[in-house]
Amino acid sequence: MIFFSTTRSSAPVSIKKATLEGLAPDGGLYVPSEVPRFSAEELALLESGTFNNVAFAIAKKFVGDEVPLDTLSKLIDDCYTFDTPLKELSEGTFVEELFHGPTLAFKDYGARFLARMTGFFAAEERQMITVLVATSGDTGSAVAYGFNGIPNTRVVLLYPSGKVSRLQEQQLTTAGDNVFALEVRGDFDDCQRLVKQAFVDPDLKQRLTLTSANSINISRLIPQSFYYGWASLQLRKRFPGSPPLFSVPSGNYGNLTAGVLAKMMGFPIGHFVAASNANDSVTRYLESGRFEPKPTVRTMTTAMDVGNPSNFSRLLHFYDNDFRKMGEQISGISVTDEETVDTIRSVFASGGYIMDPHTAVGFRALEHYRRKHAGAGYPGVVLSTAHPVKFDEAIMTAIQREVPMPEEMLEIMEKPKKATLVGNGYAELARLLQNLDR
Repeated sequence: MIFFSTTRSSAPVSIKKATLEGLAPDGGLYVPSEVPRFSAEELALLESGTFNNVAFAIAKKFVGDEVPLDTLSKLIDDCYTFDTPLKELSEGTFVEELFHGPTLAFKDYGARFLARMTGFFAAEERQMITVLVATSGDTGSAVAYGFNGIPNTRVVLLYPSGKVSRLQEQQLTTAGDNVFALEVRGDFDDCQRLVKQAFVDPDLKQRLTLTSANSINISRLIPQSFYYGWASLQLRKRFPGSPPLFSVPSGNYGNLTAGVLAKMMGFPIGHFVAASNANDSVTRYLESGRFEPKPTVRTMTTAMDVGNPSNFSRLLHFYDNDFRKMGEQISGISVTDEETVDTIRSVFASGGYIMDPHTAVGFRALEHYRRKHAGAGYPGVVLSTAHPVKFDEAIMTAIQREVPMPEEMLEIMEKPKKATLVGNGYAELARLLQNLDR
């Protein structure tokens, strides 16, 4: 499998090079030269398989012979030791819980796979890989714990000061070992800008081998397609002939892009709802055909506070830069903070289910879509991207109830925070990175 940049201004590369580089030299994002397809026979066999069977089947189509199949199989089994349950809240409405991994967020699916792929390739190349990550919360913690202890790697996390939850900050600043946290005076877009500048800095590239663990890295994006494929096949057994609609809480749009990838591979998926908060640049694009990013607006769904989402360039690529073609498969719906709180409250009142604010955005967007399109969106799946305990203040506001802290998180909350406070100018970051080996 060959991968090329969305800007088409740099040479095509292998999965190894795409993983270790993260961002293409021309600043573009890597995409597969062609999206592999599953035959009807392959999908029928996978219907009765496990989640890891589906993950392995997808991964090997992209990895090819660059990782031995027995190694890839062990890598998958090491990544996914937790469940991916589909819970039915009402007839035909499901929540796919993606928060049963070690950091209680869906980012575990991508980060753990990427960490092991990076470790494998770094060992082959006998290199020290520096993983540079911008995070609005859950990416950082998932990467911190995914890469913790992986040989030949070190991680530098940039997160916006005061704009992540306390549990998220504890997770991404307490891993230690080969993980370093930088608390940036700014917002997520500042963090993302700094990371992009580092990747195109020729002086820094001479000193360090940099890669990214954000969803701009193709080896973080591919594994996010696993849970779409898995859920679609589980639902096909119950709803034959009715491919599900997925409502996806969307910030940097990597999660949605992975779903589009799964659909292109042939998994039985009907439609997508791109559920946004007030940061609705993609929602507005789907309505007008004009992509006009605005400064980030802070909301209660902090992980979705992205004014200029990186993965939008991949969506444009997959839909040939045609917003009408994109709109045939994706509907953009924006949800307010008030609606988010109301959704948490009403869902809990109707069935006792507690969802985090991001999941609530996806749930309310699905409701909006169904009202606009009578009879459509059945069955509907809301991707639940984080455990509600990660947003305990929002839950308390909505239902006046504390979410019990999972036992594995109690120890993390007691650890001392270790982070370096930095400004949002690039020169300071460059100095810190250049001094990593000193």
